[in-house]
Amino acid sequence: MEKRGVSQYYGFFITLAVCLGITAYAPSWGIKVFTVAFRNTLFMLGVIPPIFILVGLFDVWIPRERVIKRLGDASGWLGIMVAIALGAFAAGPLYAAFPVAEVLLKKGVSLRNVWVFLGAWSTMKIPMLLFEAQSLGARFALTRYAMSFVGVLVIAFLLERLISLEEQNEIRARFSL
Repeated sequence: MEKRGVSQYYGFFITLAVCLGITAYAPSWGIKVFTVAFRNTLFMLGVIPPIFILVGLFDVWIPRERVIKRLGDASGWLGIMVAIALGAFAAGPLYAAFPVAEVLLKKGVSLRNVWVFLGAWSTMKIPMLLFEAQSLGARFALTRYAMSFVGVLVIAFLLERLISLEEQNEIRARFSL
């Protein structure tokens, strides 16, 4: 297990010092800062545990062979479409996608499909499409969605080409079982 030192917490301590400085300079702003931080912490505590439970169940209940067949290196366009569907129908903020992506990597999902999944989670959520269609019009929403689809695919394929095979194998080795 990796030894963790104080240095990994520098960002936290610097942020805390800035927040305390704001509080000393303008107490009303400081109260707002700490109120927002507290609310965000409570929100994250409401989101992260269920995500970890679902990820754990996925890890235990779904066999690796089944995942590799649908999302592995040889899955082709079917794997890409499954990865897009997983990301587009997912719920929750983007930071919840990373534990899911880690389990996908451990299950043998291709790096390209993991990148597609993360891209779809961040830009192609169905509720966002419906909100945009209602607020900004169907034409805008569908155009943005189509451009997101193309962008996610282009980025995933570019990453696959630009990252050397050695680096890809290094990433896979970090998450192999």
